[in-house]
Amino acid sequence: MTTTDFNNAIATQSDFLKPYAHSLTHDVEEAHDLFQETMLRALSNRNKYKIGTNLKAWLYTIMRNIFINNYRKNKRFTKVSSAVPEDIVMYNVDKKARNEGWSNVRMQEIQTEVEALPQAFRQCFELYNMGYKYQDIAEVLNEPLGTIKSRIHFARKILVSKLDR
Repeated sequence: MTTTDFNNAIATQSDFLKPYAHSLTHDVEEAHDLFQETMLRALSNRNKYKIGTNLKAWLYTIMRNIFINNYRKNKRFTKVSSAVPEDIVMYNVDKKARNEGWSNVRMQEIQTEVEALPQAFRQCFELYNMGYKYQDIAEVLNEPLGTIKSRIHFARKILVSKLDR
């Protein structure tokens, strides 16, 4: 098939591609861009077309793949529009009233259970909870590192078993 024959064959199929592009994008401008990109890829990959196969299906496949690739690319990167009003913050104000009562009750329950832990477990757990590293706790309490790790582990297990999630 010569280049001229191939170009003429693609030109006859182009009328079927425009509605398909619009059905994929639901936007006239994006459909036009998708159509142009499809035609460009089809013409540049003329050597990959096998004579005798369905040209219309080949073009549809190219268009669908371009659309999917563009969709994935746009999904990763959000488009920023400069048409956003400057007072958008006024409309994004959180309209819910904050009630911290439940979290305060839960914190009191947790604190009560931490205080009810055996002294050795509680001391290790509180130091760890304050941000000390295992090694630092072991040095402060003059205990082996493994003992500190196991006490913190058992303190967590006790707390999980006593507190509802």
